[in-house]
Amino acid sequence: MDLIDAIRAIDKPHEDDVLKRLYTVWGEKLDENHVLKEYPRPQFQRDNYTNLNGKWEYCIVPTDSGKSIPSSMDGEILVPFSPESMLSGVERRLEPYQYLWYKRALPDLKRTLPGSRFLLHFGAVDQFADVFIGSTHVGSHSGGYLPFTFDITDFLTFSEDRMSLKDNMLHVRVSDTSDSSYHSRGKQTLKRGGMYYTAQSGIWQTVWIEEVPDTYIRELRIKPEADLKTLLVEVSTNHPTKVTVKIPGHELVKSPSSSDTKGSTFAEDISFSSDTYPSEIENHSAAAPSYYRFTFTLEEPHLWSPEDPYLYPLQVESEQDHVSSYFAMRSFTIEKDSAGISRFCLNHKPYFLNGVLDQGYWPDGLYTAPSDEALIFDITEMKRLHFNMMRKHIKIESARWYYHCDRLGMIVWQDMVSGGSSYAKPVVSYLPTLFPKVFGKMSDGPAYYKTFSRGSAEGRKEWLKEMQNTISYLYNVPSIGTWVLFNEGWGQFNAAGATVLAREMDDSRPIDQASGWFDEGSGDYRSVHNYFRPLVVEEDSAGRAFVISEYGGFSLHIDEHSSVDRIYGYKKFDTTDALGVAYYNLINGTLKPLVSKGLAGAVYTQVSDVEEEVNGLMTYDRKVTKINPNLDPSLLDNMHKALNQ
Repeated sequence: MDLIDAIRAIDKPHEDDVLKRLYTVWGEKLDENHVLKEYPRPQFQRDNYTNLNGKWEYCIVPTDSGKSIPSSMDGEILVPFSPESMLSGVERRLEPYQYLWYKRALPDLKRTLPGSRFLLHFGAVDQFADVFIGSTHVGSHSGGYLPFTFDITDFLTFSEDRMSLKDNMLHVRVSDTSDSSYHSRGKQTLKRGGMYYTAQSGIWQTVWIEEVPDTYIRELRIKPEADLKTLLVEVSTNHPTKVTVKIPGHELVKSPSSSDTKGSTFAEDISFSSDTYPSEIENHSAAAPSYYRFTFTLEEPHLWSPEDPYLYPLQVESEQDHVSSYFAMRSFTIEKDSAGISRFCLNHKPYFLNGVLDQGYWPDGLYTAPSDEALIFDITEMKRLHFNMMRKHIKIESARWYYHCDRLGMIVWQDMVSGGSSYAKPVVSYLPTLFPKVFGKMSDGPAYYKTFSRGSAEGRKEWLKEMQNTISYLYNVPSIGTWVLFNEGWGQFNAAGATVLAREMDDSRPIDQASGWFDEGSGDYRSVHNYFRPLVVEEDSAGRAFVISEYGGFSLHIDEHSSVDRIYGYKKFDTTDALGVAYYNLINGTLKPLVSKGLAGAVYTQVSDVEEEVNGLMTYDRKVTKINPNLDPSLLDNMHKALNQ
């Protein structure tokens, strides 16, 4: 497919198409009575846990008549799959002018401690959620990608002795503007086609209840320092208490009093925790939280890498509460190599990033993987193809995906979720692709807000809050090696200022300010997308590391494993043999020689096909891997050797 064909495909919506019904092997064998039952928050885990996934009731009603709890429902929906997905059992689209209502009875739980609290957790709800217990409004949340929690204790009906729950009904009301407004939505669109995909809505990550004591642990902040020996651990509790942090095999350390902890890295007004609403960027806890600071020194640390993903266990105890967590000793930096070239460094050693773009879409579950095994498969299959980095593309994934990257050894580049009004595609797509030297470094600012789909001041403010909350939420994840703020000008604004704000939130990771084009000269990378021109290393006057943050996109349509018969991609092939030869020529003949010239990393497009976009290394249903990694497994390994010689 040539450039003109690709451009035509980009702006050709096909929302009226009926996609072929593709199932993954995990979707085919899904047990509706045991849906995503694993503990959803592995880095902050308690012993007690009640999973609410499964069959709920639902209905969809017009917004002008649907603000009150409905008296009747339309049917059943399988949570946490969105109503648009096949696995939900609904397959209906929530329109911007409609409400989606959920209903289910809460289980009759036994209270284990007098005066304990019950926390209701939502992994993610797209896009605006109101939660009710009975007919009483508990709280609201905005933003479709971050978790949120409500303390629902005071809204529950208990038995006479206050030691068990009974007869409590949960209702959730959801609305979703998708791409009809400025709110963050990633690649979701109401007019599906090309590089934009089916919009989804509603509850799309696990819902669960935890019982916690009256004084409980709210949040952890874990930071391995750059010396690779020092570990900083900070703990927040909802009331003052005694806190102990233990690394098994190391000396147990008791906490100082909270009044003695000066210089905490917690920013109280933007702290993300189990009992705050992250989209609001303010503290909603019932009482002023207390903070405790610990410093450990590990004399002979076992360092983390994709080749040796070693994780340390971490135990945190208060007088009444206990949380299990983990961490890794590692550092991600940009440093000069022996030749004076800026490189991405893992543990202060140059490390070539062989990356792959990951959209996080599934044919049967859309945003929601059908099982934990499905998440693991994507990661392990990419490792089998010799990738050591996955760029999670304008989506925030479930916490278990990051956990599997941590334990399996996969560096993550984490994109912020894009938003803004309808994108001006000639400006943000076509012209920078055709004339990168002219348009690729265009500055932005107030004069460009409308051009970059950021005319709404409220929308700009909202995105900055979400960026802060994303960094705060994922701060502890060992495998995240870079924050990517903007992609190809989609809703971009004041990228230099956003970089400063992100750096204030986290100074321990590099930042890719603008992936693709519209570079403003700050951040840690000169980051370009190149699908159509010869791959080269570009010099950067600021001395940043150079990465090709998207390339490839070779397309191959495979019958019975593709959603539609159209082909969208950047170069078309008709057989796996032809694709394989071209792929390995690209990697070995073109990409590998660029490493010695200064290439610090590259991101191939992409993990899997998505709808009509058939440029994946795997088919959309994950049943066919199009590339055979065993043709010459040394090719990609040699890139590391070349870098470190």
